[in-house]
Amino acid sequence: MRNRQFIPSLWVLLTIGLCAGGATAGTLKIHGIFSSNMVIQRQKPIKIWGWAKAGGKVSVQFGREKAEAAADGKAGRWEVTFPAREGDANDQKVTVTSGDETIEMENIVIGDVWVMNGQSNMAFGLGKTFRSDLEAATAHLPLLREVRISANEHYTLQEDLPAEKVSGWNVSTPRTAGAFSAIGYAFGSRLQRALQIPVGIIDNARGGASIESLVPRHKFQDHPLAARYAAWVEKRRAEFDWDAAVKRLVARWEKNVAQQRERGVPENKLPPKPTRKNLRSWSIPGKSPSDAASCYNGMFGVFKGLNIKGVLFHQGYNNAMGGVCRPKRYRVLMKLMVEGWREDFKDPNLPVGVIEFCAGSITQSDDNFEIWSNHRTGGAFIREAQRLGLADLKDPTNTGFIPAYDQQIPGLHPKKKHFHGVRAARWALKNVYGMRVGWDTAELLSAKRDEDRMVLTFDKPVMPDDMSMVPKGFGIADKSGRFYRAHAAYALKRDVGIWNTTKVCDTKTIYLWSPLVKEPVAVRYAWATSPMGNLKVNGQPWQPLHSFRTDTWDLPEPDDPSQPAMSREQGRQMERDSIKYCEQRRMEEAKRAVEILERLKTLGKEKPKDG
Repeated sequence: MRNRQFIPSLWVLLTIGLCAGGATAGTLKIHGIFSSNMVIQRQKPIKIWGWAKAGGKVSVQFGREKAEAAADGKAGRWEVTFPAREGDANDQKVTVTSGDETIEMENIVIGDVWVMNGQSNMAFGLGKTFRSDLEAATAHLPLLREVRISANEHYTLQEDLPAEKVSGWNVSTPRTAGAFSAIGYAFGSRLQRALQIPVGIIDNARGGASIESLVPRHKFQDHPLAARYAAWVEKRRAEFDWDAAVKRLVARWEKNVAQQRERGVPENKLPPKPTRKNLRSWSIPGKSPSDAASCYNGMFGVFKGLNIKGVLFHQGYNNAMGGVCRPKRYRVLMKLMVEGWREDFKDPNLPVGVIEFCAGSITQSDDNFEIWSNHRTGGAFIREAQRLGLADLKDPTNTGFIPAYDQQIPGLHPKKKHFHGVRAARWALKNVYGMRVGWDTAELLSAKRDEDRMVLTFDKPVMPDDMSMVPKGFGIADKSGRFYRAHAAYALKRDVGIWNTTKVCDTKTIYLWSPLVKEPVAVRYAWATSPMGNLKVNGQPWQPLHSFRTDTWDLPEPDDPSQPAMSREQGRQMERDSIKYCEQRRMEEAKRAVEILERLKTLGKEKPKDG
């Protein structure tokens, strides 16, 4: 065995971090969000800005129009604004000049710009999804463009995007589309084809981001729950021992180097390059994707002078885990987040579509139903918080909730992104653009007890899209709070046909019951992290009925943000109880199956009566 040299690259990284900074003083620069191939928002004033030598004059030529500005005397910031324009697919050029310096941007078009915000399931690339080969092969869409902003968390709001953190705008082709956000591509391509205008996608989703990191900092003071969290973050940052942290970091690094040198790497097992320690787990206060406003400061608010059409948001996993799952705070932050975006981008009616938290665990089934409906239900509670937080804005015209729970694929990154993007496009085309496209929601009108069963009534038909006519995914409980898998059936109503003698299903009314629940008081539907609910609004595959519950049994959520939302022992006890409930239901079903078989045998032995 031959040992390869292990290179401790920490010092290189630290050196780069210390030396990195903005552009050299006096150098003409344009904000990092601008580049060739860009889509600029139509029907709104067009703002272009950057930096130059303090006091210097800057001239910007945009097509046939020209605007001038003076760089201010402090940071040298300059800004020009052009009148709003209609959508234009013709290539245009932007030329910025100051003194003897010139910046040119080519192939600029005017259309609608949408931001894709959230965490890794939003950033998930098209090339890694199901049917990606077909999507890439048909990606010749010169009027669909995307720019990707990489991880760039900051404690304070940034003014610019470092060159290494922004990809530049790319035109959709079979070669480039694989790197696009899969949801962004599905969404944007449908909009572009329907509207016949250029569509730009800004993908600033950050893997591992919590909702706390995406809320503008000034909004945390608008609600006590949010303010308590922000105060705790500030206290933690103020008390952080930087000297001790650096010593710990270096000690860990040196220990890792020693271990690598001692163990070595078998010859020809790895390509000839240095092995490096994974730094992702090392968190610096204010630079973590879970700290207050950190991702917003460096990845969203950083370009808030830019006009946009709307935002799609897809996040949830990093707020759904047991120790950090705080649905009440999440609901508050959802509302504050959207309000903050609208304030910072100066658009009180900014459309925001929320694609709910999608998955993250073993899929629920008939066999394990109680385990996932009574334990590790954080994902379901976060979905509810997303929906209710959006509803708290009281703006159904400019907001949309897009269900995404129905993939039934285990794991953190389900590959069915296409469906989410298309559903979001349906919402946008109907609600934002006013087109005649199928998109609707259904709501539970009532849940009433009828002896040993519950009767649910909806405002629209809800049914499976597989023609099975067997509703699945319901849990039912008595006052103990134990949810068991419910049997479900539609109510029957008289056919309105000419003979008026047959019965048909009333798909607005569902009966629920369980032999283990004699006095039901509560119902939950699709209430698991990866649930098995199969109902669609009007039976249409693109519109799942959103998950819901009729109870008020919330998860534990302490007021102190420094305390875990749920202790490990609480979680273990919930798991033990859930397994017990599941085994109890299986035994009851087995017992009843035996009784039915015995009854059938008895009936088979009975002799027919003479007569």
